[in-house]
Amino acid sequence: MGFSEKYGYVVPKDIVQIDSMDMPLRIGLWNALIEVVWSRYDRSRYFSSTENRRIRNLTSVIWVSYLGKALDARGNKWDEIYGKIRSNFFECPWNSVYDFLELVVQNYEFRSSYQTLVDRCNKVLEKEVSAYRFVGKEIVRITEQHEVDEIEQAIGGASSGDKTHMIRALEFLSDRDKPDYRNSIKESISAVESLAQNTLGEKGTLGQLLKKLEEKIELHRSLKSAFTSLYGYASDEDGIRHGMLDEANIKFEDAKFMLVACSAFINLVKVKLAAS
Repeated sequence: MGFSEKYGYVVPKDIVQIDSMDMPLRIGLWNALIEVVWSRYDRSRYFSSTENRRIRNLTSVIWVSYLGKALDARGNKWDEIYGKIRSNFFECPWNSVYDFLELVVQNYEFRSSYQTLVDRCNKVLEKEVSAYRFVGKEIVRITEQHEVDEIEQAIGGASSGDKTHMIRALEFLSDRDKPDYRNSIKESISAVESLAQNTLGEKGTLGQLLKKLEEKIELHRSLKSAFTSLYGYASDEDGIRHGMLDEANIKFEDAKFMLVACSAFINLVKVKLAAS
């Protein structure tokens, strides 16, 4: 993780890739295509050979349906065809890359299952913190802009204690080399705990402080109950803080949900404090 991400100088919308695609993500997706699709081209055979039928049929779909070009302009030299497809992949808008990936998954004649390519792409999408994943043969958004806005607002308006926890939670979540979803969840809850302590001017667990916070800012009891339950999940003897929960069971979506939920709660408390 770079200096800017580590110390919070890059805002969440620059880390979670929603309306953009940086070069590491684009390269990773292209490498997935090389491993699963392009490497299947048999250079010892002609482009028109039976052995290269699957690649040839795919390029026909790409030429007509994706590039919108006349099929007779494609040619029959693999290096030239591949070069044009590659150039377009690295030069086209970010959303066109996802259009292209869907087209490949839906039209390439896989020898076994399309799932291999989908799994490879999803690993890259998770590693590079993209807001999108393959679900079946379709790419869908798993992170909404309003969720990123909640995180950004919480970090921007946080005091030193809860801001530190929020930045750490985001850091653990968005680390592209070694994400730590377990500790991201812990830091998200700790940010709410720090906010409650600072607001009330006293120490204590979040479970204890939420009751007092309920009285101070007229926090709805159902909302207090919900966060008490979340805190219990993160503090249970089989849970996050005691390190007993199998980390393989914690996914990006789990940690993202906790970060967004805690960010929204922090923003709500700030608004209520300002109005009281």
